[in-house]
Amino acid sequence: MPVLLGQAIMVRRTYTALPEPTGARAGTVGAGPPLRLLIIGDSSAAGVGVATQDDALLGQLIARLKGHATVHYVLVAQTGARTGDALGWLDDLAAARYDVVITALGVNDVTKAVSLRRWLRQQTTLIDRITTQFQTGRVIISGLPPIGQFPLLPQPLRWVLGRQAARFDRHLHRIAAERRDCVTLRFNMGLDETNMSADGYHPGPVVYARWAEEAARVILADPDLLDGAGGAP
Repeated sequence: MPVLLGQAIMVRRTYTALPEPTGARAGTVGAGPPLRLLIIGDSSAAGVGVATQDDALLGQLIARLKGHATVHYVLVAQTGARTGDALGWLDDLAAARYDVVITALGVNDVTKAVSLRRWLRQQTTLIDRITTQFQTGRVIISGLPPIGQFPLLPQPLRWVLGRQAARFDRHLHRIAAERRDCVTLRFNMGLDETNMSADGYHPGPVVYARWAEEAARVILADPDLLDGAGGAP
């Protein structure tokens, strides 16, 4: 524990935070049947690691959807956010209907030592509130990335956080599997200095592209979302 605590303090002191990317976080693009999209989450949802939203999850996802639908999109995300923070945001969001809500939360819950039991309770509450408050037809839950591969983190801190993230991720997929309105995205891409951002902690454009591709695949394969207008992204 003293070693892990020392490494955690060192990382926090030496880490240079990257800014959230520039670009619109709400708007309408494309042509075709309407698709109302909300993305809610932490710094990865915000797109930290790239310069503009065009290269982040939001921009790369709507680029894959706009040829199939008129996408009305909203991004609500903040660096450092935990699941409990996102629950608080729901109180401030205007009443609206969203066909698809994508969540990206969990990394900060792991790194800030939120207990698994508390986190699962918050995740369940978040999903329940999303589906009722926004009349959402499909919730896409982004699985936790393999923190054990983040170049920024030294060993053994990297290994310990990686094990905890994998544990959280397994339970998250179990929760989603019990609900017909949810689907999870599994992170099956290796991370290293070649595809992560300069800080060694956030995705680079290639990782965001893979994430967007998987999300688009789920959306375009669902006939209830696009009235049969879907297809390969």
